[in-house]
Amino acid sequence: MIKRHRWSITLAVSLIACFVALQEVAVRRAHALSNDTYQELDTFASVLAIVQKNYVEPVTTKRLIDGAISGMLASLDPHSAYLTPDLYRDLEVETRGSFGGLGIEITIKNGALTVVAPIEDTPAYRAGLKAGDQIIKIDDDFTKDMSLTEAVKRMRGPKGSKIKLTLHRNGVPELFTVTLARDVIKIQSVKSKMLDGGYGYLRVTTFQENTGEGVEKAIDEFESKDHGKIKGVVFDLRDNPGGLLNQAVKVSDDFLDGGLIVYTQGREENQQQKYFSHKKQGFVDYPMVVLVNGGSASASEIVAGALQDQKRAVILGTQTFGKGSVQTILPLDDHSALRLTTARYYTPTGRSIQAVGITPDVDVEPPKETLASLTQQGAEFDENPEIHESDLPHHFQNGQKKDDKNPAAGGSAAPAPGADKGGKGPGAKGARAKEEKDVQLDRAIDILKHWNTFKLQLAKGESPDVSGAAGDNAKSKGD
Repeated sequence: MIKRHRWSITLAVSLIACFVALQEVAVRRAHALSNDTYQELDTFASVLAIVQKNYVEPVTTKRLIDGAISGMLASLDPHSAYLTPDLYRDLEVETRGSFGGLGIEITIKNGALTVVAPIEDTPAYRAGLKAGDQIIKIDDDFTKDMSLTEAVKRMRGPKGSKIKLTLHRNGVPELFTVTLARDVIKIQSVKSKMLDGGYGYLRVTTFQENTGEGVEKAIDEFESKDHGKIKGVVFDLRDNPGGLLNQAVKVSDDFLDGGLIVYTQGREENQQQKYFSHKKQGFVDYPMVVLVNGGSASASEIVAGALQDQKRAVILGTQTFGKGSVQTILPLDDHSALRLTTARYYTPTGRSIQAVGITPDVDVEPPKETLASLTQQGAEFDENPEIHESDLPHHFQNGQKKDDKNPAAGGSAAPAPGADKGGKGPGAKGARAKEEKDVQLDRAIDILKHWNTFKLQLAKGESPDVSGAAGDNAKSKGD
C-alpha cells in the first residue's frame, strides 16, 4: 500500500512539473494561474494516476488528456470544443466551401444532438433533414452523452460510404431513420435568380470566404436586368447555419447606408468590437424582405438583426435559432486547436439574441409534416428504441472474440439491437418534395408588391399585414 502510494505521488509530482513547465510557456499568453488552480491540477494528476493503475483495460495518457480537454470544453457551452489536428484541418477547409461529410450543422440542445440546419444541395438536405431534428442514433450507436466532436467525427467519412441516422422530429410520434451516402461537400454560398414580377431572389446558404463578393455580384446582376434599378429583393437566409463573422458584416454593409451592424462584448479588450456599415453615394433603399426560420443561426442572425433594427427590411418566417455568441479558434502547438466562446454579440439596438433568436416582423409557418407524409416518402420507423450497455458511447468489449460461440455467463449470442434494416429517408426519392408550395416566399412577394403599405405599417411599429385584406388596402392607395 505504501509503495503504491509513493508511486502515485511520484507520478503526480511529475505531471505537476509538466503542467508547471507548460504554464511557463503559456504565461506569455494568459494570466498566471492561481493557487487554487494548482491544487485542482494536483487532484487531476491523482485521478489520472488512479485510472491508469486500476482501469479494467490499459489506457494511454494521451487518450485520457484528450478526453479531459474535450470534457472541460464541453462543460462550458455547446459551441466550445477541442479540435484534434484532423478536425482542425477539416474546419479550415470548410470555411473555403469544400469538405467531406453530410452537409449538416449540429449542436447540443437540451441535452440532445440537434440539427441546426442542413446545407442546401448536400446529402443531408436531399435526405430531408430539417432544423430541429434530434439525432438519436448514428448508425447503431445512441448519441446520448456523445460530444459534438465525436458526433462530427462519426459523420465524416470517404465519399460514397453509407451512414444511417435515427431521428426524432417534433410532431412525428415515432423515431424514423434516414440512410445517407457521404459526399465531398462543395457549397455554392450564393445563389440568385429573377422571380416573376421582376423581383430579385438572393439566397445565402452559409457565410464562407468570398460570400460578400458573391452577394455584390448578384446585386449588380439584378441592377443590369432592371435598367440600373432594383424593383425589390427577397433575401433568403432560411436554414443558413452561419459561418464567418467578417462575411456577415460585409453582406450587411451591402444593404445598409451607414450605421451600426453588430457589436461584441467579451472579457478581454480585443473582444469589445463594433462593426459599422459605410455611407454610400447614390444609395437606393429598394424594397427588401428577409426570409428566416429555426435553421437561421449565428452569422445569418447577425445580418437579419442588423437589417431589422435599421428598419431596412421586413423579416418574415419563424423564430431563428438563437445563437448569439462568438467563437474564436485558438491554434495549439501540436496542430490541434480550441474553439472557444469568447464573446456575445448584440444587434444595433443592443439586443442579445442568445437562446432567444430573431422574432420576425411577419410570422409565417410552413406546412406541418405528418406521420402519413413521411411514410409515403419511404421513412423507416424504429420499433425498438430501448437503450442497452452496448449502445452507450465508449463502452468496452466483453473480451470475447467475434466468432466465439460460447459467450460469458449472462451474455447473449443474439445480434446487437438496432441492426441495419436498410431504411430509406424522407427524401429517398430525390430532393425535397418540389411540389410543396413555398408559402413564405409567396408572402414575401406579396409584401414587395404592396411595399408602400407595409413600410408605412412597419414605421408605425405595427405588424405588417399579410392577409388578403392587405392587397385590397394597397389597391386603394394606388400601390
